[in-house]
Amino acid sequence: MWLVLIFIVVPLIEIGLFIQVGGLIGLWPTLAIILGMAFLGSWLLRREGARAFLDLRQSMTERRDPSETMAHGALILFAGVLLITPGFFTDAVGLALLIRPVRNLAIGAIRRRFRIVSVGGAAAGGARSGADGDIIDAEYTDLDGKPLGGPPSGWTRH
Repeated sequence: MWLVLIFIVVPLIEIGLFIQVGGLIGLWPTLAIILGMAFLGSWLLRREGARAFLDLRQSMTERRDPSETMAHGALILFAGVLLITPGFFTDAVGLALLIRPVRNLAIGAIRRRFRIVSVGGAAAGGARSGADGDIIDAEYTDLDGKPLGGPPSGWTRH
């Protein structure tokens, strides 16, 4: 229901704004503003996206929870898409989402709306190790006594 409403209401708002702004400043300045905002949006998306990626890498290096950094990155991506989309309303929302306090408010609203569950995983690095911390290397055979798989791959020594 909400998605249908967005696909109807947002274009109507954009058409109304195009008519109003075009009537005030004319066709060519209106088109120049729209194209300029698209170029500005793509530049800001690249710059802010790179900054968000660096923040994500830093949070992973420091072993902090990256969820907030990822949420900021997702909102920056969404802001860039809105800025590239032609229209004054979407440009205004996109520019607002590039401001960190506005993104913090949006993330807070999303947190209140959804329940976040965390799931534990394997040891750091994804590898399981033995009780004393050493990695256990073993060969497996089928119950018949035949080795599993086919002949050696050439990468293993026998």
